[in-house]
Amino acid sequence: MPAAASALTRLREHLHHTRLLGSISSSLYYDQNTVMPAAGAAWRGEQLALLASQLHERQSSAQYAELVQAAEAELGADAPPEQQRNLALLRLELNRQRCLDPALVGALAKAQSLGNAVWQDARARNDFSAFAPALQELIALRRQQASQLAAAEPAARSPWEILAQPFEPDVSKSRLQELFAPLKAELPVLLEQVAASHAMAPDASAAANHADLPEALQEQLCAELLDSWGYNASRCQRSRSAHPFSCTVGPADFRITTRVVPGQPLSAFLATAHEWGHSLYEQGLPRSDDHYFPWPLGEATSMGVHESQSLFWECRVARSRAFAERWHPRFCSGLGHDPWGNAAGFWRALNPLRPGLIRVEADELSYGLHIVLRFELELALLEEGMPVDDLPQQWNQRMRDLLGITPASDAEGCLQDIHWAEGLFGYFPSYALGHLISAQLSEAMEADLGGPGGLERCVARGEEAELRGWLAQRVWPLGRRVNGEQLVRQVSGAPLSAEPFLRHLRRTVAGLLSPA
Repeated sequence: MPAAASALTRLREHLHHTRLLGSISSSLYYDQNTVMPAAGAAWRGEQLALLASQLHERQSSAQYAELVQAAEAELGADAPPEQQRNLALLRLELNRQRCLDPALVGALAKAQSLGNAVWQDARARNDFSAFAPALQELIALRRQQASQLAAAEPAARSPWEILAQPFEPDVSKSRLQELFAPLKAELPVLLEQVAASHAMAPDASAAANHADLPEALQEQLCAELLDSWGYNASRCQRSRSAHPFSCTVGPADFRITTRVVPGQPLSAFLATAHEWGHSLYEQGLPRSDDHYFPWPLGEATSMGVHESQSLFWECRVARSRAFAERWHPRFCSGLGHDPWGNAAGFWRALNPLRPGLIRVEADELSYGLHIVLRFELELALLEEGMPVDDLPQQWNQRMRDLLGITPASDAEGCLQDIHWAEGLFGYFPSYALGHLISAQLSEAMEADLGGPGGLERCVARGEEAELRGWLAQRVWPLGRRVNGEQLVRQVSGAPLSAEPFLRHLRRTVAGLLSPA
């Protein structure tokens, strides 16, 4: 008779099957946002709700709790730290899952699927009133979720902080406010500097930024970009969706989506760079060692770190001057002429430095303020009693206060993002943290590449593979051994700060405003 499998072996098998279920859910989500007909939304909601309930059961059942406990008991004092960390993370998540009412889990999955469908229709028709009831329901359900999860938290946290933990482990409102305060103080000053410069010398690249790039050419350039950055068609796939995103379906199945935006000829190209950065990170996470996939250590460190990787490839590489100089001839060749005048004009078109209404189209300078707006509105909706019906007016007022512009419609205002339609409260700050982390990691990278300018020199030579190699060695393997702030300190040698990002913005603004 063969010996009984160890508790750790049985736990690993359980986690593997849980990952399989999760990947089915991811496949359905990808399908819903790319090719599913609108009439399939209700049935898709039931499918996702069923899977969510099954996943919750697998992660909260008494049988699973006994399995985790047996694995904990099996660990000796000399157990590898990776095993100890994996079981600590599993214990924390188990405690959280066991606090949740299964009925609430199913209700949330249905509300998320319905919210997604209603949002898409309301956005297309510019009708916030059609979306408001779905948003109100999602807020109510998320408040219930936070209330139930509170007992499992290792520290006292507010409802918003509890909901943010899956995205940014150990995050707090006070820490975010500390990190965002320098952005609120300096970004408007830099925006005023840009506005004054444009007033004295109108931005000649503004018209060129709206150069007519045929859709087929945009698709071709996106494909060429991916090919030059390591795209492997046997493991990766790109589709279209209303909102660009990256999705990992399995250990060797990586999907991204982009969109072509009328009047924004460079949008699809930059979105492709951004989403491919997410996918590169997913592909680089540790998966081969016994301590990683399907264990927690094989997961992304945090969404802030995830965003730092997408923003690195979009902002530090694809928007860099060296990149513009290399790719400018390729764009001009496809068009048959040069609407930007020269490579410097193309670089300015990639970095318009003009406050915009749409977050995903925002330049680096105003992006952080877009996130501050959403962070503050989430707190108002979840913790400060702001009525959902007040959201459009509050959004518009705060846009005026922070960015000096006002949406002409809710479609380009509070209806623009998919996140609240899926109840993803607590997610938005990770985008701004991504900018901060990316800047600090970039400075560490440049120190290893010969000092300031090392990154641009690599890009100028077409050696982006060297940048991927640095990230693959220093950042991607860390997985969930650390949280986001610990990763930054370990890689850069300093605590996370807004200053590296502000240094980068000051240099960028100075360069873009200098004579061509």
